[in-house]
Amino acid sequence: MMNFKQNEEAVSPVIGVILMVAITVILAAVIAAFVFGMTGNVATTKNVAVTANQVGMNLILTYQGGADQASVDYLMVNWKGTPYYSADSTVGATSVSTSPYKPSVGHVITLPGATSGADKVVVVAHFSDGSDQVVLDTTI
Repeated sequence: MMNFKQNEEAVSPVIGVILMVAITVILAAVIAAFVFGMTGNVATTKNVAVTANQVGMNLILTYQGGADQASVDYLMVNWKGTPYYSADSTVGATSVSTSPYKPSVGHVITLPGATSGADKVVVVAHFSDGSDQVVLDTTI
């Protein structure tokens, strides 16, 4: 009987070379994505602030401004399912401004009819570059 000896010495180096080539190709693709700006459409976070307080039965929102205040076109407040805009300094429960304007630092929006601890308010800033960003999301 003849015994044949199997030669498996070349299997391990071939697999190693294939893995090294695959890792190199993946690394090159990731580096190319950053170098050629394929990740450039990531939005930057704007820096503006709005505070909310309840005074009696009124919800008082105050625009605090911030580093990006110059690019704020208007604020939209969503409260009790109704949108209000920064053009409103005092609004009724059904009043909605159709012509929002650029708020100045210290601008106050008063919303009557607040209920203690049960009112969710979301304020979204609209910026001159067309982007929107939530600047306040809280329950009063």
